[in-house]
Amino acid sequence: MENTYPFFTRLIGTLAVILLFSAYAGSTQLISIYNKKFGEGRDYKFIIVVGLLGGLFGVYGNISGFSLHGAIISIRDIGVMLAGFLGGPVCGLISGFIAGVHRLFMGGITAVACVIATTLIGLFCGILSKVLPNETQKASGAFFIGLVMEAFHLFVVLVVVHPYSVAVDIVRQIAFPFVTVNAVGIALMIGIVHYIQNQQAMSMERQRLKSELEVASVIQRSLLPDLNEKYPGRPEVKVSAFMEAAKEVGGDFYDAFFVGPDRMAFLIGDVSGKGVPAAMFMASTKIILQNCIRDVADLAEAITRANSTLCEKNEADMFVTLWAGILDLKTGSLRYVCAGHNPPVLIRGGEADFIKGRSGFVLAGLE
Repeated sequence: MENTYPFFTRLIGTLAVILLFSAYAGSTQLISIYNKKFGEGRDYKFIIVVGLLGGLFGVYGNISGFSLHGAIISIRDIGVMLAGFLGGPVCGLISGFIAGVHRLFMGGITAVACVIATTLIGLFCGILSKVLPNETQKASGAFFIGLVMEAFHLFVVLVVVHPYSVAVDIVRQIAFPFVTVNAVGIALMIGIVHYIQNQQAMSMERQRLKSELEVASVIQRSLLPDLNEKYPGRPEVKVSAFMEAAKEVGGDFYDAFFVGPDRMAFLIGDVSGKGVPAAMFMASTKIILQNCIRDVADLAEAITRANSTLCEKNEADMFVTLWAGILDLKTGSLRYVCAGHNPPVLIRGGEADFIKGRSGFVLAGLE
């Protein structure tokens, strides 16, 4: 192990640079490789881009490798394997050819063997991405394939390099660190690809949800009456309202409408919970309340009927607190119902105080 330690450190140093660049490039969307799913979108542009990128990784592996008995030991195969996994056989072949030809020009006793091995590894990994797509998408599968590919690389060295004794000596010294680092490296690359894909998918989903919530917020506000200075156009009363949800949408609501020439109903409520479920339950609650109050003259009976209707359709087990009143504009008398809601403030004679009274149970809680 002492003899292989320097090999490990030099190979791992190169691997760290490649992984760092890959993570940075993917996070900043400098390259399109991470915008494609495995097996999807493999058009010719994608194949060329990923093939060139894998080849460049291989070239960097060549340059940063180290010499041993005329052989250059590197991790060029990682970029080639990744290109094959992502882009298929043609993509892997392009990447392997680029990295292999560059290695050939560098010379050395293993130059021809490395060209053959690297090119075939790119092709094999591309074929495996078609035959075993699930395995090439997992870090564990990539690790095992990496072990086999690098063992094949060393086998080609033993077959092609002469004299045989030199080939054996090279393989004996580098086999363990060479195979291990390359296998771990491709597993980490696949892990990075998946991580960035998942992050981008989550980002797109968050953006989609944000857009939908913005639309839902607009729709929810459109369900509330526009109570401006012109409403209700009667000198006896002035009405205004304001609501700001804790989230984009929520369960708070208010309403004001006439149930007769001189009788104005107004109410304020709050559905349990927040978000879209509360907003949807709020919309149905508001419609049910308005219909019941308009159809039933007695306010207490109208709210009781609304409660029964809400209980029948309350599969989500939500509830509503409500304060509802009907103001007679001629007499000034106010009839109201409180269903578990905070009482309103009455200002009279320059003094303000809560309207005291016993509260009923929340709506949709019990029939």
